[in-house]
Amino acid sequence: MIAKFLGTGNLGTAPRSATLLMAQTIVRRLTRQIRIGGVPVGGGAQITVQSMTNTPTADVAATVAQIRRLEQAGCDIVRVAVPDDASAAALAAIKARIGIPLIADVHFDYRLAIAAAQAGADGLRINPGNIGAARKVRAVVECAKERGIPIRIGVNAGSLEKDIVKKYGGATAEGMVASALRHIELLRGFDFEAVKVSLKASDVARTVAAYRQLAGATDVALHLGVTEAGALFAGIVKSALGIGMLLAEGIGDTLRVSLTRDPVDEVRVGFEILKALHLRRRGPEIIACPTCGRTRIDLFGIVARIEQALTASTLPITIAVMGCVVNGPGEAREADIGIAGGDGVGILFRKGRVVKKFPEERLVEVLLKEVAEAEKSMRGEAIRSKKKNDRPGE
Repeated sequence: MIAKFLGTGNLGTAPRSATLLMAQTIVRRLTRQIRIGGVPVGGGAQITVQSMTNTPTADVAATVAQIRRLEQAGCDIVRVAVPDDASAAALAAIKARIGIPLIADVHFDYRLAIAAAQAGADGLRINPGNIGAARKVRAVVECAKERGIPIRIGVNAGSLEKDIVKKYGGATAEGMVASALRHIELLRGFDFEAVKVSLKASDVARTVAAYRQLAGATDVALHLGVTEAGALFAGIVKSALGIGMLLAEGIGDTLRVSLTRDPVDEVRVGFEILKALHLRRRGPEIIACPTCGRTRIDLFGIVARIEQALTASTLPITIAVMGCVVNGPGEAREADIGIAGGDGVGILFRKGRVVKKFPEERLVEVLLKEVAEAEKSMRGEAIRSKKKNDRPGE
C-alpha cells in the first residue's frame, strides 16, 4: 500500500490507481499531446527525459559538445539558457549541429523569447509571471503560434506573483497551482493551447502536492522535477522521491532531474527512475552486491568502469556484478549475464549458471565483450526482421 500511505498528510490525494503500486501496472493520466520538434509529449507518448546545459549558450562549440554527450546518454530534449542577445543568436548554429529538440529558457525579457523562436528553437520555457504585461506575453505567444512551437509554463515556488503569495500565505502548493491555472487561462485567451506546465519547489512535499492538485484540475501535459534539488546524493534522493511518487501515480509526461553535477548524470538518473518503475527501459540494468567482509576485489571500481563503458548502450538486459564467487551467481540468478570475482579468480555466469572461469583481472574485459556480442546479435535480429517485413507480399 505504498502510494496509499504516501497520499496521506499534506501531500495531496494519491489516485486510487496508485495503490498497490508494485503489484499492478501503472495507469498513466491521459493528457493533451504537444510536439517538441519531432518528439511527442503527453497523450500516451513515452515519458521523455530532459536536461539543461550549463555551458554559456553563446559559446556554440562548448554547448554543442555538451549536448552531444547528452544525446549519447539518451537525452530526448535539451534546454539552454537564453539570458542575452548573444545566446539567442547562437541558437541557430547550435540547432544545426545537434539531433534532439532544443528548448530556449527565457526569463524577464519577452524579446529574447521572440528572438529564440525566430532562431529556430523547438520550444520555449517562460514564466509568464516574470515576463511582464499581458501584451508582452501575447507577443511571445503570437510568435510561438507562427513558428508552430509549444510553450512550457514554468512555475517556481521562489518566483510566485506577489498577489498569490499574499492570498495563500506564502509560496504554498495551492499558490503554485493557482499561478499555473492563471497562466494557462492567459495563454488560452490568446487562442494558444500548445502548453505544458511545471510546478517546482526545492522540497519534495510541496512539489508533489502541487502536481497532484494540478493533475486533477487540467489535462495539460506535465513536466516533472524538483528544482534546486542539490548535489549528487541529496539531488538523487529528492528527485527519486518526488518524481518517482508522481510517476507511480500516473502523473507526468516528461521530466528533468536537477543536479548540481554534469548534466549527463541528470539523464542517467532520469532513466534509472523510469526503469525502476518499469515505465521505460533504456540500456542495461546493472545490479551489484553492497559488498561485505568476504569481498576481495575492487567492486566499487569495477562497477564504475562498467557503468561508464555502457553509458551509451541501449541493450535491454540485466547485468550483475558480484563480489563473491561462491554466493554471487545464486544471489543474482535472475540477471541475464553477470560476473563475480575474488582471490584472483573470476567467473562469468548467465541466469545463475557458471559459464567459465578466468583470471580476476579480466572481469571487466570479459563482461564488456559479452555485452558487445549481445548487442551485435540484437542488431542482427533487427536487420533480419526489417528485411522480412520489407519483402513483397509479406
